[in-house]
Amino acid sequence: MKILSFNVNGIRAVVGKTFIEDMQAQVPDVICLQETKATPDQVAEAVVPLSGYQVFANSAERKGYSGTAILTKVAPILVSYGIGLPDHDTEGRVICAEFESFFLVTVYVPNSGSELLRLAYRQTWDAAFLAYLKNLEASKPVVVCGDFNVAHQSIDLARPKENYNKAAGYMQEEINGMNAFVGAGILDSFRVLHPESIKYSWWSYRAGARQKNVGWRIDYFLVSEAFTPKLKEAFILNEVLGSDHCPVGVVLAI
Repeated sequence: MKILSFNVNGIRAVVGKTFIEDMQAQVPDVICLQETKATPDQVAEAVVPLSGYQVFANSAERKGYSGTAILTKVAPILVSYGIGLPDHDTEGRVICAEFESFFLVTVYVPNSGSELLRLAYRQTWDAAFLAYLKNLEASKPVVVCGDFNVAHQSIDLARPKENYNKAAGYMQEEINGMNAFVGAGILDSFRVLHPESIKYSWWSYRAGARQKNVGWRIDYFLVSEAFTPKLKEAFILNEVLGSDHCPVGVVLAI
């Protein structure tokens, strides 16, 4: 099973670029999207050219903000939305699709913000989301993908010294959140297979960052440790344009 994850920074905008062709070229079984900035109906309409996929979308109460989607050729057993906590479920950030041998969760983790105004909230989110994943994992392994809005290690961003404890996405509190996922046995698939590779998945629109490859790796596939033998590939598609992020993906032996 080939699964892609892509923060599209607006599904209706990205389909006006090369998104449809890019996804068709990759032939994924499942496509997980973050920051769709659209209602479920708008998401479904935007991806009509991608034939053969069932579309499940979650949107924020605030229009044009956040939002996630799962497009799948493999019919899920059950699909659920949110993590079951009202404090965390108004922004359309989580969808879970249950398959025969695992749960697939797509997530758009809250950004702490340029002024770090949501850093405290972000910490409560990370703890609640980890508890949610561990509850799922009690039944079967989890694969969780999306924009986690954190560079986990210094290898995961181009300028770690300049950003550490100064910028959202590389605050110690955010790093601690990712440490907690990994410490709880939900592992970073890319680092499992590529422990020393330097690749990024997000670049600022400012100062030609993408052209200079001054980037951050903040988009992940995390997998239950018991499921890692099923992990055959983990990759980052730097060549795919259309957003300030690029897609990331895995191939699982299911």
